[in-house]
Amino acid sequence: MKSKKKPSKAVCFYFQVHQPRRLNSFNYFDITKQKDVFSKDNEEILGKVAKKSYFPTNDLIYYLLKKYPEFKCAYSISGTFIDQALLYQPKLINSFAKLVSSGKVELLNETYYHSLAFLYSKEEFIEQILLHRKKIWELFKLKPEVFRNTELIYNNKIAEFARQLGFKGILAEGWDKYLHWRSPNYLYTAPPEKLGYTHKELLMKYRFNNKIAPKIGLLLKNYKLSDDIAFRFGNRGWAGYPLTADKFADWLTIVPGETINLFMDYETFGEHQWEDTGIFGFLKELPKKLLERGITFRTPSETIDSLPIKDSVSMQQLVSWADLERDLSAWTQNRMQQEALKKIYELKRYLKILQKKLKDKDMINGLYEKWRYLQTSDHFYYMSTKYWSDGDVHAYFSHYESPYDAYINYMNVLNNFKNELLSIKA
Repeated sequence: MKSKKKPSKAVCFYFQVHQPRRLNSFNYFDITKQKDVFSKDNEEILGKVAKKSYFPTNDLIYYLLKKYPEFKCAYSISGTFIDQALLYQPKLINSFAKLVSSGKVELLNETYYHSLAFLYSKEEFIEQILLHRKKIWELFKLKPEVFRNTELIYNNKIAEFARQLGFKGILAEGWDKYLHWRSPNYLYTAPPEKLGYTHKELLMKYRFNNKIAPKIGLLLKNYKLSDDIAFRFGNRGWAGYPLTADKFADWLTIVPGETINLFMDYETFGEHQWEDTGIFGFLKELPKKLLERGITFRTPSETIDSLPIKDSVSMQQLVSWADLERDLSAWTQNRMQQEALKKIYELKRYLKILQKKLKDKDMINGLYEKWRYLQTSDHFYYMSTKYWSDGDVHAYFSHYESPYDAYINYMNVLNNFKNELLSIKA
């Protein structure tokens, strides 16, 4: 009997593409006024990032896809990004479609509004997944087989939800606290998780694939190597500086394992790491240097299909890829965040009442859409009161002067929206 050929080591690239719909400035006296909730700055911001990051990186990725038959990658593109790109930068969607047309790019499923819905409404969580799935099909004619939750928020229960919906794989942070002695550089699975009767009914109602995998493939981010590119690349004080493609390829050569999962924000290229850091030259050279060392590339689906499951990794507590703690504290740590999250999900009962009474379907759809945009996790991220390096990162992404300004503005917007709901006569 012939022995199975050991699979070669491969890089699994996944890029997160996301832009929130930032809110307009609201003060106390605006609460009762008819005022646009979303800022006009969104168009300018998307245009700036598209010029610095999205277009040049897409052009470079397309070049790599054509030059190297082995090169592959995956994207998760949030619905809030897609909506704004269609509105302000439609050529950007065409640019991503061009990459997908290569047949070597995988698109992942996520919550449409980049939300924390799993924590507050399992039904809303599933509905947003299906909305995102529908949009990916409409634009790219793909049906994703792998799921990644907002900000890689994950635990055993989320894995079981994804499996029972019909996904064959899910992504998560390869956090040492749960891996212990294990390496993130293998394919894992999640342990069986018992779900309550209500959850089972919900999943049966929304399941998109009746062929359920007995085990879900779990791909864990190698956060040390991913962050060398995403966060440390341009840091002149870092011991690894300057990071060249040759040096990084050497590091990957000596790392044990079968899949090196490099997960990062797409804005790493050109926005977080500016062009003058050499980030584009690094990316351009990296496939060549890796292939010279016998390291190839796989998409998440190919990784799940081609590798044996090494072990089961249990994560009972919720983990994410954010901040030093890798938990939910980036969005839920302080009273402001907790209050804001509580209030936004409480509004669903008003929407359900209107949904039963209103005959104008376009109006109710518009109200649901606005409610869902207000669920985007970034709004709560801006309210974080963390200090030190985590605080610096939160401040970098926030357009508010302080977390308190973010909270006050959000609550004013929320009260304005609540007044709008209460004023509607069915």
